Amino acid sequence: MGDKLEKIIAAYEELERKMMDPAVMSDPKEYTRIAKEHSSQAELVAKARAYLQAKEDIEAAKEMLHETSGAGDKEMLQADIAENEERLPGLEDEIKVMLIPGDPNDEKNTIVEIRAGVGGDEAGIFAGDLFKMYEGLAQSRGWKIEVLSSSPSEAGGFKTIEFKVTGDKVYSVMKYESGVHRVQRVPKTESQGRIQTSTATVAVLPEAEDIDIEIKEEDLRVDTYCASGPGGQGVNTTYSAVRITHLPTGTVVQSQDQRSQIQNRAVCMEMLRARLYEMELERQQEEQGAARLSQIGHGNRSEKIRTYNQPQDRVTDHRIGFNSTYDGVLLGDRLPEVIEALAAAERAEKLARMA
Repeated sequence: MGDKLEKIIAAYEELERKMMDPAVMSDPKEYTRIAKEHSSQAELVAKARAYLQAKEDIEAAKEMLHETSGAGDKEMLQADIAENEERLPGLEDEIKVMLIPGDPNDEKNTIVEIRAGVGGDEAGIFAGDLFKMYEGLAQSRGWKIEVLSSSPSEAGGFKTIEFKVTGDKVYSVMKYESGVHRVQRVPKTESQGRIQTSTATVAVLPEAEDIDIEIKEEDLRVDTYCASGPGGQGVNTTYSAVRITHLPTGTVVQSQDQRSQIQNRAVCMEMLRARLYEMELERQQEEQGAARLSQIGHGNRSEKIRTYNQPQDRVTDHRIGFNSTYDGVLLGDRLPEVIEALAAAERAEKLARMA
């Protein structure tokens, strides 16, 4: 491990030298990229230096132990050796976790789509509850949510809602939410007090930049139409809503929630880039002929990942069998506990595969 850690430290120091290079400093984009990489490696390098220093201190103390004759000195050196040897396994475990290959998308913002599934009006209400849950998560982490497109449900909530989440390492957290969410509860519209099961699907897409995916103008069909629903005097009189079809893949995106056709088109292009980027990632994985290192953080849209049971005040994440409370997760602030349990399980799975 020593040789590997020395290479990591050397690469980190090379990044520091580049950050001081006038050519790099004069290029804001390149400087930001290098500074971001430098920052992401800081904790690992600190642990690596502590590990190598402990090993060095042990060797030095052992040499001195052979050369000294004083009983007091020998006792002190033996204590130093024991203390450093006790530190090494813990440092090694921490370093192994940090060396797990990360998801290259973890640093990205996300576009999230919530779609009501089985359950009629109650499914739409549940989709709205999930959106509120993510709003609470975003607020607690200092993230920003921007609604890109929505289709309200008549009974409340949404038939569909797409929104962008921006902030620090958003995808690294939100990726665990992708899949089918199921709720079991007595709907507000149920007069007989019967429990109903409803579902909503959540798709979490890493935000794609222009450099991630190229979209040719000739591959697009752009349609405009009148917005529908609440929106003021412009509704049904101005062709501000936009629908874009990507002809090679048949992917369709639409937006009517922005104030102008230009803004709705920009939102559509943002959603389209994210969807095409996700499709490209899946294609690359299929070509490589290997499954993702871990499926925990990348739930398929058709996979049931979590059940929210109101009568039993229980939420169960089926991927790892983790249980929490209904009020705590869906209505409160305990969703981070579920996500951390999923992240820990994913780390353990990756460590096992590496071993």
